[in-house]
Amino acid sequence: MQTVLELGEAVAARRRSLGLKQGDVAVRAGVAQEALSRFERGKLAEFGSRKLMAVLAVLGMELQFAEMGVSGSLDELRRERGGGV
Repeated sequence: MQTVLELGEAVAARRRSLGLKQGDVAVRAGVAQEALSRFERGKLAEFGSRKLMAVLAVLGMELQFAEMGVSGSLDELRRERGGGV
């Protein structure tokens, strides 16, 4: 995963696979349901690490880090945020 959109899609897929509704996950994680919805759809520029970690915990997921290739990572972030290159 390299974008916030991909992360949101993965969270949504996991939530659905567990048969959970957004509202239920949001309440258990202590976040607003609308914020979770927008995050899952890639429509929220900033979700916040505490909120993300809480949602992942509810879904039985964890964040892992891996090194990326050198090429393009900053450019990809700029494109994701709409800043172009």
